[in-house]
Amino acid sequence: MPPPSDIVKVAIEWPGANAQLLEIDQKRPLASIIKEVCDGWSLPNPEYYTLRYADGPQLYITEQTRSDIKNGTILQLAISPSRAARQLMERTQSSNMETRLDAMKELAKLSADVTFATEFINMDGIIVLTRLVESGTKLLSHSNQEIQTYAIALINALFLKAPEDKRQDMANAFAQKHLRSIILNHVIRGNRPIKTEMAHQLYVLQVLTFNLLEERMMTKMDPNDQAQRDIIFELRRIAFDAESDPSNVPGSGTEKRKAMYTKDYKMLGFTNHINPAMDFTQTPPGMLALDNMLYLAKVHQDTYIRIVLENSSREDKHECPFGRSAIELTKMLCEILQVGELPNEGRNDYHPMFFTHDRAFEELFGICIQLLNKTWKEMRATAEDFNKVMQVVREQITRALPSKPNSLDQFKSKLRSLSYSEILRLRQSERMSQDDFQSPPIVELREKIQPEILELIKQQRLNRLCEGSSFRKIGNRRRQERFWYCRLALNHKVLHYGDLDDNPQGEVTFESLQEKIPVADIKAIVTGKDCPHMKEKSALKQNKEVLELAFSILYDPDETLNFIAPNKYEYCIWIDGLSALLGKDMSSELTKSDLDTLLSMEMKLRLLDLENIQIPEAPPPIPKEPSSYDFVYHYG
Repeated sequence: MPPPSDIVKVAIEWPGANAQLLEIDQKRPLASIIKEVCDGWSLPNPEYYTLRYADGPQLYITEQTRSDIKNGTILQLAISPSRAARQLMERTQSSNMETRLDAMKELAKLSADVTFATEFINMDGIIVLTRLVESGTKLLSHSNQEIQTYAIALINALFLKAPEDKRQDMANAFAQKHLRSIILNHVIRGNRPIKTEMAHQLYVLQVLTFNLLEERMMTKMDPNDQAQRDIIFELRRIAFDAESDPSNVPGSGTEKRKAMYTKDYKMLGFTNHINPAMDFTQTPPGMLALDNMLYLAKVHQDTYIRIVLENSSREDKHECPFGRSAIELTKMLCEILQVGELPNEGRNDYHPMFFTHDRAFEELFGICIQLLNKTWKEMRATAEDFNKVMQVVREQITRALPSKPNSLDQFKSKLRSLSYSEILRLRQSERMSQDDFQSPPIVELREKIQPEILELIKQQRLNRLCEGSSFRKIGNRRRQERFWYCRLALNHKVLHYGDLDDNPQGEVTFESLQEKIPVADIKAIVTGKDCPHMKEKSALKQNKEVLELAFSILYDPDETLNFIAPNKYEYCIWIDGLSALLGKDMSSELTKSDLDTLLSMEMKLRLLDLENIQIPEAPPPIPKEPSSYDFVYHYG
């Protein structure tokens, strides 16, 4: 007779003690189950403890999530999130540097859990983080920046895992505690160079801060919401002054008032003159565009009035529509800054200027709307040229950002140097340079060099396979994921692999990997949906990201070795390396990118001496034979 569905059999671990095998009745309160476990090990104060998963991210179990526990799950008895947070916060105040660092590492690890992150925030953890970032510049140890790096990593973990209703509270608290300016002055503008890991954490913080705008970006305007419509009316009032309001004129009728509103909304550059609220129903940019416009109108009122009146008074069809431009510009900035997208693991391109202001996005919008207006005039654009102008403005912004200005004013100066005429000059220069690379002699040289570059890439891929990588196993229960390791033998003839207790940080020896596959036995490499482990029912629930990282080795007699790469980079490395082992072409996106980069660099190096020298389309003609060969010297 099968056990009741509300009874699950689990193993519970505690350091230094034998595991307890327990049948958990899901109808019992979690607190009474924890007390029973503590009594089994004679541990006092059961209220100090909780349960969490032993495998994977080690998430805490709550009354809300306990239904996810399955038969055979391995759990751990652990200190409760509130008590763990309090103890770790005390350790961050230690005078011992190693103690501080260990506490920060543990905090960053535990904050991947929503329950812990919420407890930490509720304990004024933000104040602790602020002090840690500040104190990082006052310590004499070589690891000053390491403390700061872990502090910012912890902020990022909290942003990622905090409940939705807490994220904006966190952002407000950070602003109130001036954490942004502390990071700017004590880290970005500090006396020490920014290390790679710190640069990555600053990039992540930048992305997560901009992601707070996602909700407004994806919120449509409700044309029937009077409060929202009042914002549009406020834009009109600021631009044209309240004295022009027809409601202030005695005897003015409804029709006359509507006619004046329509005229004013047309002058403001809205697409829908009668009901401009309809312009904000597209997402993105949704209500974020209206927020930007109101910020400009209130904080930079002179700039706002100048842009609106300058264009509304023109009668030559060259007026730049402020409303439409502001909406499209907001959408463009969201695309450029990737608002709403998760941070990329391999990037560290933060921008110092975004840490110089609490309303950096709105300030950036203010600078760029002035740029748009200036470019519009330089192009002598009309309504038909709107998309062309937006393309030029996008190019101006994306060309200015890589210079990493230290302030918004420096960014503004960089944009001034990228006028429309300068953009045309740059385009022409790049086009000419590109044309040179299409001439027959250059194409011939390129074809000659390409096999050398491909061989170089191939050797790099095989070397990486010889170093090896760790991969995660996904069973029916994702929280029970395990790790295993795979390496290619130095002679490229055998793949060694084996299970690991956890994700390794150091090198794994061949001796510790018990299983192996001769390369000669490999029949094929399959990817994505073609992989056996992606065809199983349990894999159907896997998200698209996991599907894109899956590949399998098919080998004799009829065996498979299934992989899920930790990221896209490792996926490309292994697909390329395995293809090279089988004598097939390396076709990953990474190979294409590496080939283009290395080939371009090699070409430029070989053509350095030919700078400013025109390369002929055809070789010079072979001269006629001489009338005699008397000038030839004969040996002997």
